Amino acid sequence: MSGHSKWSTIKRKKGANDAARAKVFTKLAREISVAVKEGGADPNNNARLRDLLAKGRAANVPQDNLMRAIKKAGDNDKENYESITYEGYGNGGIAVIVECLSDNRNRTAGDVRHYFDKFGGNMGTSGCVMFMFDRFGVIIVEKDGVDEEKLMEDAIECGATDFLTDDEEIFEIRTEPNDLGAVSGDLEAKGYKFVSAEVAYIPQTYTRLEDQDQMKQMSRMLEMFEDNDDIQAVWHNWENEDEYEG
Repeated sequence: MSGHSKWSTIKRKKGANDAARAKVFTKLAREISVAVKEGGADPNNNARLRDLLAKGRAANVPQDNLMRAIKKAGDNDKENYESITYEGYGNGGIAVIVECLSDNRNRTAGDVRHYFDKFGGNMGTSGCVMFMFDRFGVIIVEKDGVDEEKLMEDAIECGATDFLTDDEEIFEIRTEPNDLGAVSGDLEAKGYKFVSAEVAYIPQTYTRLEDQDQMKQMSRMLEMFEDNDDIQAVWHNWENEDEYEG
């Protein structure tokens, strides 16, 4: 079941329209701005920036756009964002982690609480669901045309810690969080293409929803989170997200 819920989200985003893809870059540029201000503009000396560039390349963000975001952040960009993480439960007891970058904590907290409340969930206190997740670097490679044994050998050689094959469509390569950029860069140099590459919260266990109304509420809540510019990523343990036909 590893990566199953996350893969359904990735598949949905692969078919996203131009406006949705532009939103992906807007959020990525915000993360790059923070990373550059904290650790400098050289990805060789800034692991967080290196990871973000890997994430951008996997999402097919043009290299020129990534470089412009780095340059803007280094040119005394006046925007200042604070990293905030919220936790809670969605409809049916689904555990949810919401990662944000905001220039207005009160606005963002209000939005996040509103989305939880509106769709049958509740925002909890720090740590209320975090213990149910593990943090890894996660690289997704589609199986089509890829030699499993060769990829596994190359991934381990490049520093990966785990290689998962249980999904019918993709291979999932896991790394230590700080090693994502280095491992993905080495695999790119070997000619591999990624569907995604990012540091992720992976659930230790998953929860199924059987009620269609609960599934609808949960799906709508996730959409609201993803549409909010302050919210960078949403992680959850909804096992059968891809079964909802809303």
